Amino acid sequence: MSKKNEDKIHGTHSKLASLQEYLGEFVYGGIDGSVTTFAVVAGSAGAGLESSVVIILGFANLIADGFAMSVGSYLSTKSEKENYDKHKRIEYWEVDNLPQKEREEIEEIYEAKGFKGELLQQVVDVITADKDRWVDVMMKEELEMAEQTKSPLAMGGVTYLSFLILGFIPLIVYVLDYTIDLEIDLFLYSSVLTGLAFLGIGLLKAWVNHVNKLRAMLETLFLGGAAAALAYWVGNVLEKAFA
Repeated sequence: MSKKNEDKIHGTHSKLASLQEYLGEFVYGGIDGSVTTFAVVAGSAGAGLESSVVIILGFANLIADGFAMSVGSYLSTKSEKENYDKHKRIEYWEVDNLPQKEREEIEEIYEAKGFKGELLQQVVDVITADKDRWVDVMMKEELEMAEQTKSPLAMGGVTYLSFLILGFIPLIVYVLDYTIDLEIDLFLYSSVLTGLAFLGIGLLKAWVNHVNKLRAMLETLFLGGAAAALAYWVGNVLEKAFA
């Protein structure tokens, strides 16, 4: 295989891995958005509230809870990057000020991997000959830390976008009913649409995490349905209590 083709394949794999990182965040943001919004819809349906009230509560959840989740994703990713950079600075300092100690740590790491004698010394010499390579090995092998390549801002944006898109699904029929007065069981149709969304999200989750597709789909459907059932029950009980 030519180097050009190899570079093309590696580039494709790198782009796919990057896409999967953001897709994973899209999946979890979507799960939270659809589950929490449908829980609001279910609770409202259990309490017998008007479509306009369901829409108000649903959009309040979409905007506020979605933003809060995106902020959490942004801060979490940013914290990981800052933590990695902090430890990397420490390793550079130790390489500059405690080179013998750091060299011994490299020896211990590769001796544990099975390298011995002259070969071990050659490996250590090659690694410690370049400061950047030396620090990189210490970060991966000693601290078991990988550099965070995801953008905190992008992660927060993807989370918010998926929360809004998938979280809007349970509200679709209520918005349509408010505008054109549908003669249907709104909660039933909302449940069907949301159930399909849960199955789709479960399928995406299975692809991202490389797990059994059917199991992931049913798991997402079950957990989302359980949250909705609980919310419906609470809404129904409270409606009867305060009626």
